[in-house]
Amino acid sequence: MRNGLEPFPTAYQAFLLYLALVLCEVVVSSALRDANGMLGLSLEQHQALTVLLGNGCVFALVMHFRNITYRSLFHDSPSSAKATLALIVPPVLLLVPALLLFMGYVQELLVRIAPLSAWEEQFFQRVGTNDIATVLAVCVLAPVLEEMLFRGIVLRGFLERYSRSTAIFGSAVLFGAVHLNMYQFLVGLVAGTILGWLYERTRSLIPCIALHGAYNSGTIVLTGLAQSTNGELSIEAILSMWTASLAAAACGAIALRRMLTNRSGQQLPEQRSP
Repeated sequence: MRNGLEPFPTAYQAFLLYLALVLCEVVVSSALRDANGMLGLSLEQHQALTVLLGNGCVFALVMHFRNITYRSLFHDSPSSAKATLALIVPPVLLLVPALLLFMGYVQELLVRIAPLSAWEEQFFQRVGTNDIATVLAVCVLAPVLEEMLFRGIVLRGFLERYSRSTAIFGSAVLFGAVHLNMYQFLVGLVAGTILGWLYERTRSLIPCIALHGAYNSGTIVLTGLAQSTNGELSIEAILSMWTASLAAAACGAIALRRMLTNRSGQQLPEQRSP
């Protein structure tokens, strides 16, 4: 227990925290809409600012009342941030291509079973655009803010209250659920489980943000590739992509297993000097 306070949040408190986040974003969005005549924001800029300011309000309040510093939120490990960045992030990034291909295949199956609605098609088309505001929101803001919330606050508290598996799976379910559609729920569940394991092993948001940002960036790249090729690739190209991706993922997984699985949740290969 940190700072003499009870571990936060419980599962119920995490749900309330999510509702507070949604409420803050609604309020901020309404305020920006009212001021848009003066600000002249595009839809993408409006959405990016809504996420940034809404999340910022919630994080500021939680961190103030829980006495959490940004330094401890982002990196609460006895290992240095440099060690985490140099030793853990590279093998983590090797997992991304295979994860993108696998989840893309799963989402394609889901779309065939349950076709997208009109508003869902519009949503995914907006996410796939490459304007600066969208890229910033999807590749930078979302990874940083979502990891701060779901791993830095929610999972951090869950690990102090529940078993390791329950904490990781519970935070992953919540992470998937907040995306509000079944296509991204499954992606969130799988990615949230991997991200949760990384955080539990390292107690650092650095590898989590790196994986999250790389995955989101990859989705934009693959969407652009699919549009430019009309979704048509040769069998040889597909096999080459899968072979290279699986080989990279295997190397990354082996490296992470050797560095992290035989260590306690707060230990990395290189330790700070006492």
